[in-house]
Amino acid sequence: MRQNGAVTPATRQPEPPAPRASRAVPPALDQGGTPIVPPRLIATDLDGTLLRDDKSVSARTVAALAAAEEAGIEVFFVTGRPARWMDVVSDHVHGHGLAICGNGAAVVDLHGGPGAHRFVKVRELARENALDAVRLVRDAAPGTVFAVEQTYGFYQEPAYPKMHLELPDALGPAEKLLAPDAPGAGEPVLKILAFHHELDPDAFLTVARRAVGDRATVTRSSPSALLEISGPGVSKASTLALCCAERGIAPEEVVAFGDMPNDVEMLTWAGRSYAMGNAHPDVIAAASGRTVANNEDGVAVVIERIIADQL
Repeated sequence: MRQNGAVTPATRQPEPPAPRASRAVPPALDQGGTPIVPPRLIATDLDGTLLRDDKSVSARTVAALAAAEEAGIEVFFVTGRPARWMDVVSDHVHGHGLAICGNGAAVVDLHGGPGAHRFVKVRELARENALDAVRLVRDAAPGTVFAVEQTYGFYQEPAYPKMHLELPDALGPAEKLLAPDAPGAGEPVLKILAFHHELDPDAFLTVARRAVGDRATVTRSSPSALLEISGPGVSKASTLALCCAERGIAPEEVVAFGDMPNDVEMLTWAGRSYAMGNAHPDVIAAASGRTVANNEDGVAVVIERIIADQL
């Protein structure tokens, strides 16, 4: 069994950042006359946001990320992806090497490279809550099939679709995969995945949220009827808030980007936020601004503007 690195419990709440000294230079103003706080951190989703549809990072985006770090602005990748799928951006994490994965379930140090990531913080989904969620979603939406995402393992029911080029570590009913004696029982559960072959994705999300209630956090990032279920209160926003509090960074000093419902809380929390041109309607409603689509380098467009405004 592979061992985790240092694991931090999910019970700690972010403390209010210490006030910063006032700037001698008058701040820039937005179109409404409100002062624009210079950003200290950029938080960006990956799929459908930073990445193009072919899962590449464009040369323009690579240059913009490097320029942000050079200007003293930290860049955090905040994604629903598991750590093992982070090789696509591992070369662009710069000095800190950290990314928020699994919709906030883990903070991962990517310096070790694919297969050797160190889990800095884990906010697990208790197996009892996961079993409750499986039962409640299955009752509310018969025909739902499940998979279990752990820190290092991936397990699924036989009917769960093969969506990616990887083999599960074990097959079985979700109830057995989450049992105390299940394969990988010694590893934390980061989230469970629920898929339905027939339901509309947004309708499935609504049904599942009503069924699960406060036992877990239910969201989605896929265009298909695939839901992601994490621990209570675990989201991109809440884990980003923890990371920012550790750095003394206030929400108004954060610029965030996203495109799908799992980004809504993060975009609402950040002081400035941008929905991609290809974003879900809920994301457009939640963000304070909008940029062009991921295939048009929408994140880079905004970063370039931010850096130009600071010159």
